[in-house]
Amino acid sequence: MPPLFRPEVAENKQSQWLGKALLLKGWPPWITALLTAAFMIALIMFLIFAQYARRITVTAEVITEPHTINLFSPEQGVISQLFVSNGQQVISGTPLYQLDLSRVGQTGNASTTTLAAINKQRHQLDDIIAQLENNKRATLSNLQDQLDQYQQAQTGLNKMVASAADGLNAMRITLDSYNISLRKGLINTDQLNNQRYLYYQQQSSYQNLHAQAIQQSLQISGLQSAKVTKSSDFDNQISQSRYQQQGLDRELAEANVKNLLLITAPAAGSISSLSVTPGQMVNAGDSLVQLVPGNNEVFFLIAWLPDESRPFVTLGETINIRYAAFPAEKYGQFPGKVISVADAPSTAQEMKEYLSAPRNSSGIITGSYFKAIIGLNSASVTWHQQHLALTSGMQAETTLFLEQRPLYQWMLAPYYSLKNSISGPIK
Repeated sequence: MPPLFRPEVAENKQSQWLGKALLLKGWPPWITALLTAAFMIALIMFLIFAQYARRITVTAEVITEPHTINLFSPEQGVISQLFVSNGQQVISGTPLYQLDLSRVGQTGNASTTTLAAINKQRHQLDDIIAQLENNKRATLSNLQDQLDQYQQAQTGLNKMVASAADGLNAMRITLDSYNISLRKGLINTDQLNNQRYLYYQQQSSYQNLHAQAIQQSLQISGLQSAKVTKSSDFDNQISQSRYQQQGLDRELAEANVKNLLLITAPAAGSISSLSVTPGQMVNAGDSLVQLVPGNNEVFFLIAWLPDESRPFVTLGETINIRYAAFPAEKYGQFPGKVISVADAPSTAQEMKEYLSAPRNSSGIITGSYFKAIIGLNSASVTWHQQHLALTSGMQAETTLFLEQRPLYQWMLAPYYSLKNSISGPIK
């Protein structure tokens, strides 16, 4: 069936405007040019005068001054007793832990058996020393008695020798008078000979007494020498026994150490952290306790600066700190000030003592880093009027602000790199 209206009529009705057409005029070309020029000038000015400081984030760790003392287990054992608590003030030599190092075999506790054997030997040596001292006293007393008797006899003999000497002198005078009387004819020769015989007999008696006195003096000297020798022999034997006793004391001390070992405080201070509890098994080198020497601890931050940042870090520079224990999303960042920067890279041995030292995925310290000490204002570590307590070993991150350049120089940084790569030798 043919349509009622022609197609041209339907198209004309659809293309007709229902209202008046209003044609808007566009921006004038000079306004567009002016706005474009102003935008380009502002962009160029912003790139020239606006500056940006390059910044890096480095790992850091809270330390105290004086530095925290870490005590480690010297041997494998079991913590049998704990004598202190966190925050407690201790003095040098205060027992902290008791470590049980005993070993049990088929015959029982090896340390206990060893201690019993050493104590038995020591008691035997005590008995030997006591017996030697008794023998020394008895021997020296006996020799002293003999010496006293000989000295008393020597005193009497000396008196007899003196008396004999006086008699001999008197008889010599008498003999001389007899010789004079014989020359005068007052006596005969037999009387003189008889007197001379008596004189020689008195002289023989004197010489015998004198020889006895000398012999007795020699015996007294021998007894005195024997007394000194015997005393020296006994002293040597006692000294040897005491030396053996000292050796046993050392063995006893070593055996005691192998049985029970006391971990003591090396200096006065406060207990910062206790790593183990009674009944816990520890191996050699395991951390036991952290001790902060002194009473007034001051907190610092140790940061590790890579090589490329060292020339731009200056003393007194302010940095931003984010503590791992206080997430920056909630607590924000805290200020710090650089107070010391090492002039030489830290050794790997030094960096191993800090948990914050940069390590690769294998846990090995690679590259060279400079140690920076950052001063902390403990009064500034607050959040909503609440003081946030810092502890030694707390991990943190710091933001360092390095060189500051205009924005166009940062945009042209690839050009500078290309320029340096294609430039020739510097003359």
